[in-house]
Amino acid sequence: MNRMMRSRPEAPILKALLAAALVLLCALARPASAADMQFRLIPFGDPAQCGDACMQVIGAEGEIKPDTPRKFLKFVADNIDDPRVRSIVFLHSPGGGVEAAMRLGRAFRKTGVLAVVARIAPAEPGQGPAVNLPGARCFSACVYAFIGAKKRVVPPSSLLGIHRMFFYDDADAAAGGRSGGKRTYGTPQFVERLAAYAHSMGVSKELIYKAEKIDPDHVHIVTPKELRRWRLGDESY
Repeated sequence: MNRMMRSRPEAPILKALLAAALVLLCALARPASAADMQFRLIPFGDPAQCGDACMQVIGAEGEIKPDTPRKFLKFVADNIDDPRVRSIVFLHSPGGGVEAAMRLGRAFRKTGVLAVVARIAPAEPGQGPAVNLPGARCFSACVYAFIGAKKRVVPPSSLLGIHRMFFYDDADAAAGGRSGGKRTYGTPQFVERLAAYAHSMGVSKELIYKAEKIDPDHVHIVTPKELRRWRLGDESY
């Protein structure tokens, strides 16, 4: 991955993208049924200048499911020989499984990913490097995948949200994103395991303990002060 995803993002281009602070109109409620996370390559450059040689970044959108880490590693393997591809992941997710999120975070760390909570679309010729779409978010278990990245960025136009973890006993309800199933919460042992994972990624365990105090039907939006205190990442690159 490091051979493919040159960990040398084009700083001026990325700065230009992240500097555009957009008005955020984002509903906090989790969608009734979120699609599984998908990965795609997005040209990141002005097509009028670089054409087919524009560098490529990774768009990752959707819910983190048990198979998501394997899909990400396969995506990496399928694109490892493309010299245009960089180790930059633009992340937009409502959450998903905590265990799968930790495995995805470890895959991010193994492959040297720079993760940005943002949504982008390819630019038209002459438009600039890319289009930054408003409303990007990384909620719930997504945060645990995010902290696995080697470098982490949360632009002012994006949201990072945490709450207490829970699992549905009813597999059908869980699969459909419904609240009809009985909830089971993480055991103290699992909470400590999650805290140890965060610590191993250079993030304060306080993040986990704070999340576990938040009602699971609500989302606590991480403040810029908390972002710095918990060593979660930067507001800009």
